[in-house]
Amino acid sequence: MTIEERLAEVRDRITEATQDAGREPGSVQLVAVSKTFEAAAIRPVIQQGQRIFGENRVQEAESKWPELKAETDGLELHLIGPLQSNKAANAVALFDVIETVDREKIARVLSEEMLKQGRSLRLYIQVNTGLEPQKAGIDPKETRTFVDFCRQDLGHTIEGLMCIPPAEENPGPHFALLAKLVQDCGLSKLSMGMSGDYETAIAFGATSVRVGSAIFGQR
Repeated sequence: MTIEERLAEVRDRITEATQDAGREPGSVQLVAVSKTFEAAAIRPVIQQGQRIFGENRVQEAESKWPELKAETDGLELHLIGPLQSNKAANAVALFDVIETVDREKIARVLSEEMLKQGRSLRLYIQVNTGLEPQKAGIDPKETRTFVDFCRQDLGHTIEGLMCIPPAEENPGPHFALLAKLVQDCGLSKLSMGMSGDYETAIAFGATSVRVGSAIFGQR
């Protein structure tokens, strides 16, 4: 299958899963995860009308996205990998949405950089639903307090929550937990679900799914 065919299949499956969940058509956004792929592989996806993309690393994104953004209006770039404070200035300059805010230090640095650069990015709080020590994300029990801190103390626009369930576990309970936390925090957006489980995520209320290999192929 070509990239164009794989993209069409993913879009069809998102539409079907949305219908099966009894949700409004178009209520789930596709974030095409282009990490490790060069601009030449991304352009065909842009040509098929995809406008929202996700990257894991700031430095890699800087090598291709300024050029791609200059070529096509309306592209929206999401940072979906961990952000180090020394890369915050570069991230604020390039990305439109950061989905991996997970600690006070990075929230403060982002606030300072957005003020300095005159940019207002939309943010997601990453929640470590599986409490995995090796994985980024805030403890579910601390989510509401952290969201309130980011909004009230720092003035951030917190759009929603994001999670990456443990690879070896059933993702359903993790998606259900994130959906409950979103309600508790008074938020509306849920970034959850990847190539192997995005249809399950949609059933649990995902408003955006992050799909890479099902579109671009194996890395």
